[in-house]
Amino acid sequence: MPHLELYNAPQSTCSQRVRFVLNAKHLPFSERRLDLFSGDQLKPDYLALNPNGVVPTLLHDEAIVTDSTVIMEYVEEVFGEGRSFVPADPVERAHMRSLMRFIDEVPAAAIRIPSYNLAFLPHFQAMSEEEFQALADSKPLRREFILRMGRTGFPDSDMNEAMKRLQRTVDRMDAEIERSGGPFLLGADVSLADISVMPSIVRMHDIRLDHMWAEKPAMRIWFDAIRADPAFGPTYYTGSLLTEKYPHLRAKLAS
Repeated sequence: MPHLELYNAPQSTCSQRVRFVLNAKHLPFSERRLDLFSGDQLKPDYLALNPNGVVPTLLHDEAIVTDSTVIMEYVEEVFGEGRSFVPADPVERAHMRSLMRFIDEVPAAAIRIPSYNLAFLPHFQAMSEEEFQALADSKPLRREFILRMGRTGFPDSDMNEAMKRLQRTVDRMDAEIERSGGPFLLGADVSLADISVMPSIVRMHDIRLDHMWAEKPAMRIWFDAIRADPAFGPTYYTGSLLTEKYPHLRAKLAS
């Protein structure tokens, strides 16, 4: 039996992708939950595994695999038996990978802006300017992103652009589902493209942006179908949603 150990964070959208794949393939794994605001991902022991200082990181016996998209494809290649998330047809497989590139470039990046403004900003506002600068400097992949946000949040122009990118994602997904016949992006079966975009759509629903697909029946069916998958429940255990972690956000959205 292979030994799998996943370093991740409950609310991390990238971590949620990998948890879904491991759960769906019924692969037992040890979960190391990192507290990102406490800086667990920046401690020397973790940086020795993942120099980028982000989650997730998968340990498979002696192998270290980083980056959620890379991890998903690695798991699919190494543990190909049983349920598969990659089409057998090479043309459809290429189409899936082009969708994954779009997802990583557009919604996966865009969803961070409302997430930080709505949920994480109070944490940064409580810091001194020196503490905030030190935090930003400690983030190998996120330094410029953190500094642009600052201690006052992303400006309206950035929020508006993020909303446009998220709406473009919903429109693209709706068109892909219509093309394939659904209920998923490539047709009847869940693919890595669906799993890649799933955390962004779940996050949008959690922070009350689901109005973006209120008039899109295909998208509503997709969302219900992905949540009905047996792997969804163990992936989104209690504490995985922002509104479960941050009471101030839940109160703000309810008002």
